[in-house]
Amino acid sequence: MKKHEHGRGFSLIEVLVGLFLVGVAVIGLAQIFLVAVTNNLRADRVANATFLAQQQIDWLRGFTLDELTAYAGTSLESRDEIIDLNLDGTNDFRRITEFHSIGDTFQVIIHVYSAEKLGISSPAALLADPDQYPARALISTLITR
Repeated sequence: MKKHEHGRGFSLIEVLVGLFLVGVAVIGLAQIFLVAVTNNLRADRVANATFLAQQQIDWLRGFTLDELTAYAGTSLESRDEIIDLNLDGTNDFRRITEFHSIGDTFQVIIHVYSAEKLGISSPAALLADPDQYPARALISTLITR
């Protein structure tokens, strides 16, 4: 009978090395997936905040001169809105509208903050320190009548 000098199949060490390499690849892919999901959520929040800011500007553009003048005379606190975007009972955003009038021209600055900023009681405190409290979206425009 003829003996085979080389055994068939893989040794235990070859199998373990192969499993290790596959495990490293799967862990790398899982980390990439988690980063992608996190970036997707962040992009969704920024898109929603930008939508809310643009929505406010579009709403104000429909005002007459008298309505804009009356709105400019309101307090900053009355222009501070807490928004539940998806109507699930959880507040998602805080929108603050700054309004400055110069004759028939109105400078409008919309600040939209994420839900973490709901605990700060004063809108003036949020606006006073943009480095500590950065807005998710910040849009400025001029409206003339």
